[in-house]
Amino acid sequence: MSAGKTRRVLSLSTLFPNSAHPRFGIFVARSLGALQRYTHWDVTVVNPIGLPPVGFGRYRQLAKAAEDGHDFGIVIHRPVFRLIPKFGGRLNPKLIAKAILPLARRLHAEAPFDLVDAQFFYPDGPAAMIVARELGLPFAVKARGADIHHWGARGYGRKALLRTASAASGVLAVSEALADDMATLGMERAKIQVHYTGLDRDLFRPLDHVGLRPRLAETLSIPIAKDERLLATVGALIERKGQALVIKALAHLPKGRLLLIGKGEDEASLRALTREVGVADRVHFLGSLDPAMLPPILSAADAMVLPSLSEGLANAWIEALACGTPLVITDAGGAREVVTSPDAGVIVGRNCRAVLDGIELVTARPRSPEKVAETVAGFSWEANGRALADHYDRLV
Repeated sequence: MSAGKTRRVLSLSTLFPNSAHPRFGIFVARSLGALQRYTHWDVTVVNPIGLPPVGFGRYRQLAKAAEDGHDFGIVIHRPVFRLIPKFGGRLNPKLIAKAILPLARRLHAEAPFDLVDAQFFYPDGPAAMIVARELGLPFAVKARGADIHHWGARGYGRKALLRTASAASGVLAVSEALADDMATLGMERAKIQVHYTGLDRDLFRPLDHVGLRPRLAETLSIPIAKDERLLATVGALIERKGQALVIKALAHLPKGRLLLIGKGEDEASLRALTREVGVADRVHFLGSLDPAMLPPILSAADAMVLPSLSEGLANAWIEALACGTPLVITDAGGAREVVTSPDAGVIVGRNCRAVLDGIELVTARPRSPEKVAETVAGFSWEANGRALADHYDRLV
């Protein structure tokens, strides 16, 4: 056990950065890193890597990422479990548990854990339940949004979620809205505690707008005029995030320009859409960016637009506001827990007309970046880590 630590947690998370996907689940890594740094809990992470029996395509790179390491101040183990791509969802919890149990037993024998934790409800939660039972320990589980909405819509997934929630000593959700969704699914609402995300306050802050756009234009090799409405959308390029609605809205904003940050399976169709509606020269696909690149983009933007179908509580919302950039978002997940004043932006319907009206409303009213940033003054990774420690303390 590390010096100054009095309790140990074994945290299971399929959602965690690795060398193949360095931004995947970065918020989980930040949260557990804060728990390790600021509290008396010593954290060991097991990040199972799912690989098919025969490696092909993207799995070849992922196979190389299945290496143990030490990052975010945490010891990280990356055992491999076998999966059947697109068809193995029902089997994955047991396959993960089977793959990591020998490691968990060995680590527990070397230095006993006080708690087993799952940072994603499915498949992590049911797998952590099995591991905790075998080790004779309590376990906790956290819901983040897609894990509840996606798997809860499947019969076997809903049953697994409910069994896991019932057996867990503690259940967390990233927003009150998500906790309510979990209760609607059949979980005990009184058992669910809200644990908001964190924020790197040194990185995400309003940057000086004087000369920011010209510097950004030069860095990104993108023409950005002074009188343009600059929009940013941060999120995976998937249908659920709603980038298509923003692109269609842009067609009605002659002096608008859109920066899309993220990667995903919808990139080809979104590029085709930009050509179809005549805005290909004003939509820029920036891919996944280093975190240090986000504050200049967000600070330079007039609005961060993300018309999601579902969310828990998006980190992109908090990061944009911390940079002084108001939001145009849909009433998804914890949106109403974030947009609590006009300074934070607007919540709109999930259609092109509503998104367009929201953009025009937000960009027509100048806001002090400092006042926008004040709307998320309570968010930090230190606060997140300490709140997680308090939750764990109540369970052991």
